[in-house]
Amino acid sequence: MHRIAVLALEGVPPFELGIPSRVFGNALDEAGNALYEVTVCTADGRPVASDAGFTVGVSAGPEALAAADTVIVTPTHAMDELAEGAPLPRALADALAAIRPGTRLVSICTGSYVLAAAGLLDGRPATTHWLHAPAFQRGFPLVRLDEEVLFVDDGDILTSAGVAAGVDLCLYLVRQDHGTAVANRAARLCVVPPWRDGGQAQYIDRPVPEPTVATTTATRAWALERLGEPLSLAELAAHARMSLRTFTRRFRDEVGMTPVQWLTAQRLELARHLLESTDLPVDLVAHRAGFGSGNSLRQHMRTSLGTSPIAYRRTFQPQAASAA
Repeated sequence: MHRIAVLALEGVPPFELGIPSRVFGNALDEAGNALYEVTVCTADGRPVASDAGFTVGVSAGPEALAAADTVIVTPTHAMDELAEGAPLPRALADALAAIRPGTRLVSICTGSYVLAAAGLLDGRPATTHWLHAPAFQRGFPLVRLDEEVLFVDDGDILTSAGVAAGVDLCLYLVRQDHGTAVANRAARLCVVPPWRDGGQAQYIDRPVPEPTVATTTATRAWALERLGEPLSLAELAAHARMSLRTFTRRFRDEVGMTPVQWLTAQRLELARHLLESTDLPVDLVAHRAGFGSGNSLRQHMRTSLGTSPIAYRRTFQPQAASAA
């Protein structure tokens, strides 16, 4: 059982605090058994005030952080003080110091301020809520902040943007730990999209289009049914009945990435699903996912996931690894 400790801080938003329990609590194996044990704690074991006008009582203190395999730091509204150089409260600093080496550290939204104030993000890539990015950069100049993305995976430390991006990051962790089937089941139980790429833009400053304005939604749905085919940008634009320039601009405005980037991401997701759920040879998986050849799939998986198709299948479907 993978133990997750969720650290509640003073002024925590209830929505973000509940994300880990909801997502990881719905991560079940095929027999319906829980794959994670989630404990909500505070730095000293005492209740903390939420930002919604009520107090959050917890059942654990810093001992939960010391025993955890993953520690998730939720947002705090005290980040301005931290960015201005204020030290971490003594109880919080001591609790963080008790975390075992090798523990996976995760922050949601402005929880990244706590990790940065503790010096854990120095020289490393990270993100936070776009609204607080300027203050974060001023307060923690050693952190390689990327305010444009939903979340950042830097191995043993992962950070996310605000609110719903925390859901994306938690589902991403379930997917990394147990594969797409488990993550997709958890997403369905939470009634949320099963996957948004971490590199997707977290904030797009544009008005909601009028109902009469053409969108790329129907074309994206059409493309998802044809991932195995060699779809060109011209074909996508033609289906949307737009010029190439208009389609590309509108697609990026709506999705936060280019059509080519989106297609590659969707094909990778399909390839991962096929590797987990079938014993198809790698070359056939590549063909069905639209990569054309096994070598192309290997290159994309190595670049995006840091692993090979065979190694991925061995991790998430050991019984079929020999068929790859």
